[in-house]
Amino acid sequence: MDEKIYKSMGRIGGANIAMGVVCIVVGLTVGIISIVCGGRLLNDKNHLLF
Repeated sequence: MDEKIYKSMGRIGGANIAMGVVCIVVGLTVGIISIVCGGRLLNDKNHLLF
């Protein structure tokens, strides 16, 4: 019984680390895209004529 719990904890720990890495990558990607889009909006704002 103890060995089964030990193996399960190993798998769960590995899965948590993998999910953490994926979250970091996705977060950085979304942040970079947001910064780029915001910069383009600010640049395009200057070219508007009313």
